Amino acid sequence: MLKRLNNQEGVAAALFLAPSVAGFALFFFVPFLIGCYYSLLDSPVDGSFVGLRNYGDLLRNEVFHRAAWNTFRFTAVSVPLNMLLSLGLAMLLNRNAYFRSWLRISFLFPLVIPVASVVLIWRIVFDANGTLNGLLHAWGWIPRDWMESGYSPAVVVVVYLWKNVGYNMVLFLAGLQNIPAEYYEAAAIDGAGKFRQWRSITLVYLMPTTFFVFIISILNSFKVFRETYLIAGEYPHEDIYMMQHYMNNMFRSLDYQKLTSAAFLMALAITVLVWTLFRAERRLARSIGG
Repeated sequence: MLKRLNNQEGVAAALFLAPSVAGFALFFFVPFLIGCYYSLLDSPVDGSFVGLRNYGDLLRNEVFHRAAWNTFRFTAVSVPLNMLLSLGLAMLLNRNAYFRSWLRISFLFPLVIPVASVVLIWRIVFDANGTLNGLLHAWGWIPRDWMESGYSPAVVVVVYLWKNVGYNMVLFLAGLQNIPAEYYEAAAIDGAGKFRQWRSITLVYLMPTTFFVFIISILNSFKVFRETYLIAGEYPHEDIYMMQHYMNNMFRSLDYQKLTSAAFLMALAITVLVWTLFRAERRLARSIGG
């Protein structure tokens, strides 16, 4: 009887999952496999098989090197900043702060405001004749061309943080509120200070949430192309020329071999990174649990 019930539940679950799996296969997985196949040809139309030659040409391309390095550098800087700011705000709003509910809602505004309208504001602020340079000139400082100089990566990081800190803050806040208050009371009775409580209780019980936020932050860092493209165009300053810019320009120039090869390498890098993080998280969880 129990075995039959489990079979029925499995069939019901499969039926509910079937539309999502079919949509994912049709619009994502199958096109991805076709793209991988095209990356092994010398032309998408009546092309011949060339193996890994396209990948070799791509890895020797200086523009690809620049795009890959800029993407790595942006992720390495923006993701830790995102996590630190969101965790700090979550810990601040987890207390009985004044206007706490309104502050929580305000940090979620970037998720619901249309990107195009927000990017228009960012362009007005950081344009060579924009608001920020007007303020600098009024204060006696030298205006700068923010999007066409070495300051452009900082602008993109600010836009990324503005877009993602609020969502991660809500995730951290949910994790903080799931930690029983009795743990802190028991630790205080045993003489543990605030920092020891934060290190031994808060960080330990936030580990699953922290890992999830870390993965989401990395994935979102690869989505910053939309904002960067709308602010700086398809050929921005070389310091913010990302992998997505490279693939978009290869698509516009109909160079499908470089496009598919770069897309597959990027997907492979993300998969290896996420797999490594999952293994590290499991080992850390076992060491803490043991």
